[in-house]
Amino acid sequence: MSTFALKSFTGLRQSPTDQITFVSHVPSSLSRSQRRTSLRVTASRASPKLANRSLRVAVIGGGPAGGAAAETLAQGGIETILIERKMDNCKPCGGAIPLCMVGEFNLPLDIIDRRVTKMKMISPSNIAVDIGRTLKEHEYIGMVRREVLDQYLRERAEKSGATVINGLFLKMDLPEEWDSPYVLHYTEYDGKTGATGQKKTMEVDAVIGADGANSRVAKSIGAGDYDYAIAFQERIRIPDDKMTYYEDLAEMYVGDDVSPDFYGWVFPKCDHVAVGTGTVTHKGDIKKFQLATRNRAKDKILGGKIIRVEAHPIPEHPRPRRLSKRVALVGDAAGYVTKCSGEGIYFAAKSGRMCAEAIVEGSQNGKKMIDESDLRKYLEKWDKTYLPTYRVLDVLQKVFYRSNPAREAFVEMCGDEYVQKMTFDSYLYKRVAPGSPLEDLKLAVNTIGSVFRANALRREIEKLNV
Repeated sequence: MSTFALKSFTGLRQSPTDQITFVSHVPSSLSRSQRRTSLRVTASRASPKLANRSLRVAVIGGGPAGGAAAETLAQGGIETILIERKMDNCKPCGGAIPLCMVGEFNLPLDIIDRRVTKMKMISPSNIAVDIGRTLKEHEYIGMVRREVLDQYLRERAEKSGATVINGLFLKMDLPEEWDSPYVLHYTEYDGKTGATGQKKTMEVDAVIGADGANSRVAKSIGAGDYDYAIAFQERIRIPDDKMTYYEDLAEMYVGDDVSPDFYGWVFPKCDHVAVGTGTVTHKGDIKKFQLATRNRAKDKILGGKIIRVEAHPIPEHPRPRRLSKRVALVGDAAGYVTKCSGEGIYFAAKSGRMCAEAIVEGSQNGKKMIDESDLRKYLEKWDKTYLPTYRVLDVLQKVFYRSNPAREAFVEMCGDEYVQKMTFDSYLYKRVAPGSPLEDLKLAVNTIGSVFRANALRREIEKLNV
């Protein structure tokens, strides 16, 4: 077993115990990415300074969470190592990103396959409601392929100074002392050692676990388990005339046939559509639900050829523990996928950046050791900003995905222009849109009416089937 060559952990020293505040001057002319590296830092002089080296942080996982974290760390003066096993990973992901992510993360438009401005929500009885009437001319939902987005974010992190390793993280040895290093064990694939790779070790000061729902970093710190969904997706290349239909349109299907607790989707990509579904409660029936989703859309994808089949676990709620000493979890590893919509890309990238910013600030741009209190600032900020969104969507899923009558009511509700405006404003910009009390009351009355009508329809259908 070889060892990753790094400078030794010597030269730590204690300083006087008075408090000092470091304030970086940030010229207004700097770009957003440049301003992110200039943080206001409050550090205790009692914190140990790092002698003749910068703080070293390993990011495990190279998806949106890992790529965003590695870029922010490297820009902030941290010695950053990102380890990713599959550089061409094609995660079974719908690939929808909100408009605000394009601006916040400076994403180039050429990595966005489609700009969706219209959606169809299709009920169990195949009633279709058109969504998107409230979008402004410049507003859209971006559709990306994960292999393209992930690679772009990793390459940008590398250009910022991060070291990117094609490797499989195996385990880590926890430090015996509070300031001792974490020892990572991994297999590196450099193209020279064949498919088996070469086993190596590495010492780092802190670790960000961005390695997905099956996170080995989470297991290493005893982060606990969570419920997860199985997402199943087929990429289907359809004839050009049918692809024209999906040029700026996405479809969502609800019903017991496509999923007992989620939805099926048809999302457009560059030269194909992604057709998929997911479930938490009936994982063994996922292929049956996928077939039903294809059948619901069969007229629009007729003549299509399946070019790739993908499946992957998707977390259903945050892990019981997302932080331990100098190790933090982000993205799917932390459980940051929303109920009801199943959105995870934006929250993964955002959590990676937030965590990295906490490390940059706590380490005084890599000059001193960090501890759990520095990383806890990331969790506190995250929970304050986004936990209410997760709770609301959890309630919506429990209310509207529990039965076909409830789904019929949900689809009917989506036809309301007020609902569409509130939904898109909240989704596109990741903010709680201010509502109107009168419109909220009307919405509540209409929702109750929709549920009663849907239940009445179900009883009539049951009579016909007797």
